Amino acid sequence: MRAMWKGAVSFGLVNVPVKLYSATENHDISFRQVHRADGGQIRYQRVCSVCGDVVAFDDVAKGYETPDGQMVVLTDEDLAALPNQSSKEVAVAKFVPAGQIDPMLFDKPYYLEPEKAATKAYALLRDALLAADRVALVTVSIRQRMTMAVLRVHDDVIVLQTLMWPDEIRAADQVNLGDTGHASDKELAMASMLVDSLSGDYDPAEFEDDYAGAVAALVDSKVTGAAVIEAPAAAADTGEVVDLLEALQRSVDRAKAARGEPVTPAVPAASSAASAAAAPAQRAAAAKTTPAKTAATKATAAKTAAAKTTAAKTTAAKTAATKKTATRKAG
Repeated sequence: MRAMWKGAVSFGLVNVPVKLYSATENHDISFRQVHRADGGQIRYQRVCSVCGDVVAFDDVAKGYETPDGQMVVLTDEDLAALPNQSSKEVAVAKFVPAGQIDPMLFDKPYYLEPEKAATKAYALLRDALLAADRVALVTVSIRQRMTMAVLRVHDDVIVLQTLMWPDEIRAADQVNLGDTGHASDKELAMASMLVDSLSGDYDPAEFEDDYAGAVAALVDSKVTGAAVIEAPAAAADTGEVVDLLEALQRSVDRAKAARGEPVTPAVPAASSAASAAAAPAQRAAAAKTTPAKTAATKATAAKTAAAKTTAAKTTAAKTAATKKTATRKAG
């Protein structure tokens, strides 16, 4: 890894020179915009919206648009005069319980690596954080902007994790929940059973970025000319869910089945009673229908036999008449 920042952590009179490394990397799939006809990459030019000229990179400056629409151009000298923009100090303000910091405030994590001459001071700070079971609340300037951050320990490495400012978190009351009300006791009890059925420990190895793998396979098939293998479609649940309790029950049964636990199919009491009540009537209707069908079948058979007999007689009469005619002509 390449260090992106060098500075020092200071707490009290202790100074720990460190290097800063990004602790995460983005594995999102990125595509380039290309010309569909020949695959040529699309390039963009910096064009001024006022004069229409193509602007060179050296002539590009930072601008701030005021609420009334005015554009204020800021020079490098203006930005250099801002406070703390070049500070290389990570100053510890206080040590606080980690539980007091809302996870909504956590932003990007960085690994801190000690300089060779500061390994002992680094170990002191790390062990002190572990012993106190607290995190260090600090201020740091990264990419010319002062921000709040915390120092915590991850796998024996001190991690600096930047924090968002409280006013950067949108108020939760902007979300329209509607008339949600509260769950009934039965629904809550069934939901608790579902939580118990799906409870377990977090294991990141159980999860996989199947989209990235599918894109890689698709690109490989395009390069090698192999057939593209389509991902199997997820099985659709065609069962109609009547109410929330039934949905919860089915979810619990599905979770048990996934764990290999026995699942006893539950038949709604109302449905069973209705089926039992309908059975005698269905048998009586079937009994009445059978004789009627038998009589109709016999009548149809009789008509068919009569029709065949009539047809046979008609054919015989026509044959006899033909023979008489042939005899007269011969004589």
